[in-house]
Amino acid sequence: MNDIYKLQLGLTGEFDCSYLPDRQEQLLVVHPQAQMNSDTYQQLLPRGFRRGGEDAYRPHCTNCNACQSIRIAVSEFVPTKSQRRILSKNKDVELRTRSTPSPDYFPLYARYIAHRHASGSMYPPKEETLASFTQCSWLDRVFIEGYLDGKLVSVAVCDSVSDALSAVYTFFEPSLDKRSLGQFNILQQIKLAKQQHKKYLYLGYQIDECDAMNYKKNYGPNERFIEEQWIKFKK
Repeated sequence: MNDIYKLQLGLTGEFDCSYLPDRQEQLLVVHPQAQMNSDTYQQLLPRGFRRGGEDAYRPHCTNCNACQSIRIAVSEFVPTKSQRRILSKNKDVELRTRSTPSPDYFPLYARYIAHRHASGSMYPPKEETLASFTQCSWLDRVFIEGYLDGKLVSVAVCDSVSDALSAVYTFFEPSLDKRSLGQFNILQQIKLAKQQHKKYLYLGYQIDECDAMNYKKNYGPNERFIEEQWIKFKK
C-alpha cells in the first residue's frame, strides 16, 4: 500500500465556483506524476478526495467549506417510502453491469446534456468530457446500465476500490423524467455496493446551499466529511 503522505499535492488558482454564485473555487490536486493506483485512491476517498479524469482532487477554498464529501454506510441504509416508490416504478428496467464503457453511451449522454444542462459548462456535449467520467488508467470502474424494452435508458458510472464504490456520474433518457432515474440509479449503486460487500458508497459532495447538489442528504443515514472528520447524519 502506498504512503499517501508522500504524495505531492498542488493547489490550483481560484476560478468561478461551479455551484455557488459570486464565490471562487480552488482545488487541492494530487500531482499528475504521482503513481496513482486503487490502493492510493482508497486512502484518499475518506480524506475527501474525488476523481476527475486521471486526477484526484478535493475542494480547498478560502473562507468556504460548503462542499462536504458524503458517503453511505451501505449496511445501515434503509430506503424511504418515496425511494421505495421509485424502485417499484422502475421494476421493469433491466439492469446490467460491465467493467468497460460502451460506444452506445455517447448518444444517450448527448441527449441528457442537451435537455438537462444546456445552460451549463458541459454544453455542448463532447466525447472527451464523457471520457473524463468513464476512463481512468489506474482505477477499476463499474457501469450500471438500465434498459427499457431493450433500449439503453440510463448509465451510472462508479469507481471501485476494495471497500467502496464511488459514484462518478449518471446520465439517462431525458424523456423519462417521471421515472426519477437519477434517484433510481443511486439506489442501485447502494444495492450493488452491498452485494459486493463494500462498506461505503461515496456520493461526491453535498452542498446544502445549492439546489442542484443538496439531494444527496436524502439518502441516509449518511456521513459527511467536515473539518477533517466524518460526522453521521440521520435522515
